[in-house]
Amino acid sequence: MKRGVFAVLLLLAVVTALAQRIVVSGTVEDRQTGKSIEGASVSVGGIAVVTNADGYFMLKTDMMPKHLMVTHIGYRNKRVDASELKEEGMKIRMEPATIELREVLVMAEKPRELVAAAIRKIPQNYPLTPELYRCFYRETAMKRQHYISVAEGVVDMYKTSYKRDNRRDRVAIRKGRRLFSPKQSDTLGIKVLGGPVAPIQLDVVKNTGFLLNEQELDYYDLTMMAPTSISDRQQFVIRLTPRTKMPYPLYYGQLYIDCETLAFTRVDMSLDMSDQRKATETMLIKKPSGVRFKPKEMSLLIDYRQSPDGLMRISYIRTTFRFNCDWRRRLFATSFTAYCEMCVTTTEESDSQPIEGRESFDQRDAFFDKVDFFRDLAFWQDYNIIEPTETLDRAIHRILKKY
Repeated sequence: MKRGVFAVLLLLAVVTALAQRIVVSGTVEDRQTGKSIEGASVSVGGIAVVTNADGYFMLKTDMMPKHLMVTHIGYRNKRVDASELKEEGMKIRMEPATIELREVLVMAEKPRELVAAAIRKIPQNYPLTPELYRCFYRETAMKRQHYISVAEGVVDMYKTSYKRDNRRDRVAIRKGRRLFSPKQSDTLGIKVLGGPVAPIQLDVVKNTGFLLNEQELDYYDLTMMAPTSISDRQQFVIRLTPRTKMPYPLYYGQLYIDCETLAFTRVDMSLDMSDQRKATETMLIKKPSGVRFKPKEMSLLIDYRQSPDGLMRISYIRTTFRFNCDWRRRLFATSFTAYCEMCVTTTEESDSQPIEGRESFDQRDAFFDKVDFFRDLAFWQDYNIIEPTETLDRAIHRILKKY
């Protein structure tokens, strides 16, 4: 019965009151194809969430919003007024964007110079004062096509000025829970790169030593691609392709740069898997003895969102890991997929206090070991989260029944 009710909710866009808060929920889809849009940003005021793989979202606010703003790469911004939110059964349909670059902006014959100019403008386009972000974090693991674990929580992330390095940046867990398959055969015990510290470690715009510097860019060929649109703003798209061999693996990827401000708005990267040993050294943190690890994919997506003050702030990050594991004396390898994603739901832009070291999450820690078991069905209460997909919701209920 509960699963049936949830499936109905996925098809509706409704506004209800829950725990003395206003809850706005619905689905986002492509107007032309009807296909659900995953990863669309849905915001009201300083609160934001993203849609799940089903295109579904739920956003909680203290008062009835005057309007919602929905954005996604390649689509025109969609503003949904309060009167429309009251209509039961409403779906938010987005129109693909039409790109018409002004002639003065077609300076893309030298993509390397364009990237260099964007790097120089980082101090103008990103915060120069410390800020505290409230975020939702989720990590899941799948064995073949079945979920075997899920851990999720609300975390605070403290970031210093984009003129400084990340040594004082911190993440602290505020609330979290975990669930894993009780089947012993599903227990893996492998740890890969990622976790709640990923937005600190992998924020390539702040940590320019990772990619956006003269030395690293020398290892890539840069190619201009067709322009696109993000939040109704025209974007240059630059493809990165490894041009040499290094002691460590390079990336294939795309950089998105705002045509007017030259701010980096999106980074989409995938680790070069041509050398399995190098890829394993990058991805794998720990594994049991006797297990052979074979990497298949490691990809990274980072989105930055422009705030009313004109500055860009990190808004969403997702890492995907695919790998096979086999054990001695077993004939076939088993495929595994792990996802980590974090969405910034609110930002405290003034009087932000640092997260103390004793409260912070260490990159050597496993999030799964730091949170409690799933028990309370009303666990999230007033928190904004990335809603689980219908598939994940079914998996959670199925695993819970086994305990």
